[in-house]
Amino acid sequence: MGDEVLKSPYGSWPSPVDAALAAAHDGRPDWVGVVGDEIWWTEPRPAEGGRRALVRRRADGGEEPVLPAPWNVRSRVIEYGGRPWSGVMRDGRPLAVFTHFADQRLYLFEPGGEPRPLTPHSAVGGGLRWVEPQIHLERGEVWCVLEEFTGEGPDDVRRVLAAVPLDGSAADDRGAVRELTPERQRFVTGAKLSPDGRRAAWLTWDHPRMPWDGTELLVAEVADDGTLRDARTVAGGPREAVAQVEWSADGRLLYASDRSGWWNLYRDGTPLCPREEEFGGALWQLGLRWFAPLDSGLIAVVHGKGATILGILDPETGELVDAAGPWTEFTAGLTAHGERVVAVGASPRTAYEVIELDTRSGRARPIGAPHEDPVDPAYYPEPQIRVFTGPDGREVHAHVYPPHHPERTAPDGELPPYVIWAHGGPTSRVPLVLDLEVAYFTSRGIGVAEVNYGGSTGYGRAYRERLREQWGVVDVEDCAAVARALADEGTADPARLAIRGGSAGGWTTASSLTTTDLYACGTILYPVLDLATWGPGETHDFESRYLESLIGPLTEVPARYAERSPTAHADRIGVPFLLLQGLDDVICPPAQCERLLARIDGRGVPHAYLTFAGEGHGFRRAETMVRALEAELSLYAQVFGLEPVPEVPKVDLRT
Repeated sequence: MGDEVLKSPYGSWPSPVDAALAAAHDGRPDWVGVVGDEIWWTEPRPAEGGRRALVRRRADGGEEPVLPAPWNVRSRVIEYGGRPWSGVMRDGRPLAVFTHFADQRLYLFEPGGEPRPLTPHSAVGGGLRWVEPQIHLERGEVWCVLEEFTGEGPDDVRRVLAAVPLDGSAADDRGAVRELTPERQRFVTGAKLSPDGRRAAWLTWDHPRMPWDGTELLVAEVADDGTLRDARTVAGGPREAVAQVEWSADGRLLYASDRSGWWNLYRDGTPLCPREEEFGGALWQLGLRWFAPLDSGLIAVVHGKGATILGILDPETGELVDAAGPWTEFTAGLTAHGERVVAVGASPRTAYEVIELDTRSGRARPIGAPHEDPVDPAYYPEPQIRVFTGPDGREVHAHVYPPHHPERTAPDGELPPYVIWAHGGPTSRVPLVLDLEVAYFTSRGIGVAEVNYGGSTGYGRAYRERLREQWGVVDVEDCAAVARALADEGTADPARLAIRGGSAGGWTTASSLTTTDLYACGTILYPVLDLATWGPGETHDFESRYLESLIGPLTEVPARYAERSPTAHADRIGVPFLLLQGLDDVICPPAQCERLLARIDGRGVPHAYLTFAGEGHGFRRAETMVRALEAELSLYAQVFGLEPVPEVPKVDLRT
C-alpha cells in the first residue's frame, strides 16, 4: 500500500470488500455450550445453503463440525427459533440432542453413529417443533418447549412444556411425549430445574402482549410423576417484563426484570445491582441468556446502556467487574461451567467470536470462530457514536460510518452520499460491531448511519415505549432527524440521501418514502407494508397481535391502520426503490410486496422487485446475499450518479 492519497468522487473508490466477501462473513456463532471439557456452538454456513452447523472445539484447540451437511441445527418455534441443541457426557462420551431445521424433529446424536429421531412427524399445519432442549439423564428425558400445530392456519397452535424420552420411544408415537404442564398461556420458555430437582421455573405470556411488554415468572413443584404442579406467579405481570430466570447454586431464584424501568437483576425479589442500564433484553428467541450463575455464587452478566459488555457480579456486595479485552459488544448467549464463562463478543474492529473468561484469573481469550482479517483492516469502517436531537428535543441514538478508504479521498467541495439504515424488530438494536456489509459501502465512498430509533432496546423501557401506538411515526421521524442533521452539518449530501431496512426496518423505509421527501431512493427488504392484512391469519402467531401495541387495537383505531400503511399511500412514492423478498417468508409474506407493486403499477416510479426461492425472513444463502447487496449498490449508483462498478450487474429499474 502506498502513501499517496488519490482524489476521486465518492462512490467510485475501488474496494477489496466485494459482495461475496461480505456474504461469507455474514452471521455469527451462537448458542454456545459446554460438553465435558469441550466448547460447542452453532455457526452459519452461507456457502452451504445457509445451514447452521454445530461445531466443537477439540481439546487440542482445533475446530470441527459435529455434524456434516445437510444437518441444520435450527429451530422454528415462534419462527425466530431459539436454543436448538443441548449436550452432556454419558459414560465418558458426548451425547447431543438437537432440532433439525428441515423437519423440525428432535434428534439424538452420539459420535460414531448417525443422528436418530426422538420425536414424530406431524402432518398438521406446521407440525411439531421443539426448542430449548435440556437433557436430564437421571430422568431419561429431554425437557423442551413443544410448539404443536392443531390446524392449517398460522394461529392454530399451542405451546407447552414437554418431556421427550431419550430411548426413542416417541419417534413414531406422539402419545409417548409427556406434557409437563397443562396449557395455560400462549407462550412459554423452557423450564429451569432447581439444583435439588424439586422446583422448576419458567416464563409465560399471552396475546396481545409481546415478551418485552410483560411476562409472568412461574415456579412450580416437581411432582413424583415428573409433572409440574401448583404453579404460582412470583414476579412479572402485564407491565413488567421478566426476560430470563435461573437458579443460583444454593437454590435461590435469579431473574432479570424491568420493573424499575431498566432490566436489572433480582434474587428472590431483591435487586442485586440497581443501575440505569440493561441486564436483559427483548426475548425474540427462546433460550437467550444475559446472565449465568457460577458455582462460586458469582454471576456472569451481559450489561450496558446501548452497547453491552461482559462482567462478573458479586451478588453479596453488588460489585461488578468487567472483563478486559477488545470486545465492546456481547450477545445474550452466556454459558457457565465451573468458574469459566463462555460468551460471544465482537467490536468495531473484530467480528463475533467465541470467548472464554476465567473468573479466577480474569483472563479472557478467543477460543472459537476467532476473528481473522479477510482484508486489510485499513478498509474497515470507522464508526462514530452519536446522539442526535429528534422532535420535541428527544434523544436519538445512532452509529455514523463516514466514507473511509486508506488511499482515496473526494475532490474538494464534494459531499458524500449517505444511506440511513433502519433496523428490524422494531424492538431491536443495532450493535456496534464490525459488519462487512457496512464496509462494502463505506470503502466505496458511501456513508452509512445506523439509527437506534425510539422503540429500540438497550436504553430503558421509556425509550422502548416511545413507539407504542407510534410505529410509522416515531421511527420515521427519528431516522429523518439523523438524515437531516447529517445534511445540515455538512456531513452528507442532502441531495444524495437514501434509506434502507429489512422486516420492521423495511416498514420504516417504505413509510419514510410515503411520508417524507427527504430521500432520493430506498431499499426495502422483506417488509411489513399493509397493516390491515399483517396480523392474525397472514403472519405467524408470535407477532400476530403485535400491532395492538405498535399501532393500537384494530377495533378502536381502524382508520389508523390505513393511514399508516405504505400500501395505502403507494401513490406518494415518487423516488426509485428496490424491493427484495424471500418467497418462503411466513413472517412477512410476499403478498405484502405484491400489494404495494399492484398499487405502484403504471405510475412511472422506477423500481425493481427481486425474489428469492428458498429464502425466508432474512437471507441466509451466499448467492442471495451477493445478489441483494450488488442490486442495492447498483440502485445507489444509478440514482446518485456514481460511477458503476464493472463487476456489479446493473439492476433494471422499471417503471
